[in-house]
Formats: sequence, C-alpha cells, structure tokens
Amino acid sequence: MKRNRTLSRRIFMKTTALAGAGLVLPAMGVHAKESPSHKRLPRWRGFNLLEKFMMPNNGRFVEDDFAWMRELGFDFVRLPMDYRCWTEPDDWTTLKEDVLKEIDEAVAFGRKHGVHVCLNFHRAPGYTVAQPGEAKNLWKDEEALRVCALHWSRFAERYQGIPNDALSFNLFNEPAMVSPDDHRRVVSAVLDGIRKHDPERLVICDGRAWGHIPPAELKGLNVAAATRGYEPMQLTHYKAEWVDGADKYPEPTYPLTRGKTICNRASLEKNAIEPWKAFESEGFGVMVGEFGAYNKTPHKVVLDWMRDCLSLWDKAGWGFAMWNFRGSFGILDSGRADVSYEDWRGHKLDRAMLELLVEFDGKR
Repeated sequence: MKRNRTLSRRIFMKTTALAGAGLVLPAMGVHAKESPSHKRLPRWRGFNLLEKFMMPNNGRFVEDDFAWMRELGFDFVRLPMDYRCWTEPDDWTTLKEDVLKEIDEAVAFGRKHGVHVCLNFHRAPGYTVAQPGEAKNLWKDEEALRVCALHWSRFAERYQGIPNDALSFNLFNEPAMVSPDDHRRVVSAVLDGIRKHDPERLVICDGRAWGHIPPAELKGLNVAAATRGYEPMQLTHYKAEWVDGADKYPEPTYPLTRGKTICNRASLEKNAIEPWKAFESEGFGVMVGEFGAYNKTPHKVVLDWMRDCLSLWDKAGWGFAMWNFRGSFGILDSGRADVSYEDWRGHKLDRAMLELLVEFDGKR
C-alpha cells in the first residue's frame, strides 16, 4: 500500500509540474519576493468551491472555475470537503484512491492557472458544524483524533513537495464548542501527523466559536489563522433554511439596527477587526476564510455591507474567500430575485458584486 501511494504521489507531482510549466502566474496578492508563512499570509482574494462540501454530493472539481477566477482577477480557492467523500462507509480508515485523485486534479488546476488551493476538512472525522453530527467527538475521543490525524497525514504525504505558494491545509471548519486546551491538544496531534511527512506545510486554523474567536491557544505551533465575515447574521443569513430562526429575522437594512444594537462600519471594526489585529501582532498570519450573504438579503443591502467589510479587510491587510463562487452567496448563478444578471459563459453573472470585489485588489 505504501509503495502504491508513493508512486501515485510521484505521478501526480510530475503531472502537475508538466501542466503548470510556463503557466503558473504570480498570485495577485503576493509580491514577487514574498512567500506565504504562518506569520504573514498573502492578501489572497477568491472563493470557496463546493463539489465535495457535503455528502451525498461528491463531484469532481471543474477546471473552468479555476480559469475563470484567474481571468476575473482572483488568486485563491478554498475547498471545504467532507471526509466521507473519500472513505468507505463502514471503515473510516480506508481512503479511496479514485476520489483522492479528484482532489489531485483540483490541486493541479490551481497550479496550472496560478490559483492557490487551500484544502479544508469541513467535516473531519469526529467534527462538523453541519447536520447530522459525528458519532464520535474529535475533541474528546481518542479514536476520532487518531483517524483524523491519519487522514491529514495521508494528505501531507500525498502533497509533500508542493510549495506553500500553491497549497495550504485548513484543518477544521469553525471549531465551535471546544475549549482552548482541547483545541490545542487536537491541533498539535494533527500537526504531528502532517509534519512527519511535510515539515514546512503552511497550515491555517479557523478561530474557535464558529471562526469568531482568535485561537491564541495555538501560539508556538507555527500556524496561521482564519476568521469569518458573516456579521451580522441577521443580514448575512436572512431566511437561510439551515439556520434556526432565520425565517423570523426582519428584512435587514445596512447599517442594521436592532433595539439598542447597531451594526455598521465602526462596530464591525471594533468587534471583528480589532481583536484579530491584536492576535495578528502575536505572530499569526490572518485571512478571512469565508464571507458573504445569502440570496434572500436585498442586493443593495449586501453590497453596502460588503463595501464596509472589504474596506476594513483592505485596511487590515487581509485576504478573503467568498462563500461561494457559483451559488446562492456568489457572483455566478446566485438566484437573487433583485439582480439584473449579465449572461456570461453560460452563467448568470452579478456584475455589480464582481466589480466591488475587484475594486479591493490587495494592492496598497
């Protein structure tokens, strides 16, 4: 088995090198002499792609997405994935080579088109924010931790040698109800599995409490971190079917006022930027791993809110990845009822949203 995995990795490395020869462009948010590190992340700008986001969906990634992102001015893609896509239903320690090759394709597409690829376990063995939950608890159960570390170790072995400006790992999506001590213990164990194969791999860890609290407990582990851009939830998740009570939210405005609480640029800076800037000063690179607003929120409200968010991230020097590229949060085929879409490559393009994103191009 080990010989076959090693051979597969060598073939993959050779294939991606050939595919990328002469075609890998410098990432837009990265200066020529700058390389990503856990202390300082480039000002990447891009999207999440959802082909393996949640079973039973388990599609192949689409090369056009990578080519179009680059053409439109973006340089980053995060792939939130469900580990069940590549494991046997009755054995979570057995990884399916045919599905792993589909992830190889996505990494190769990124290298070919000059788009950084960030691999994320949105559902990791033992942990997810989605429903149904996992039978075992990654933060408490030793078997779940062992299996999760095994998966990341296999990914590290598979992709060792690919430079950090092309590939990074984002361990878990939005650790929620977990203590700082348990978070550090689990991340440390997973890092051990990664670094025995790939000691220099760039690793990004989401903040705790669904990405909101900076993970200061990870200091010394040489990881970067990702925050979120979903505040206020009453605006970004208005009528979202998967959020309890979202159908009861009043139609949002921006700035958004609810009783004595107001959300505007000043409050976003105080609550969502300043704590993370203080955290960043402790030696952590920071980016916004997800952001966006669901398609039921009025379009003008979304754009006004986005402008303040993007302006603040621009000031902070942070990159971002919208959820998603194609779909209900994105710039293509979002299904909004109040947008005059442009026909583009067989899709419906939200030109106003695209132009707003491109305006904040990571150049200062």
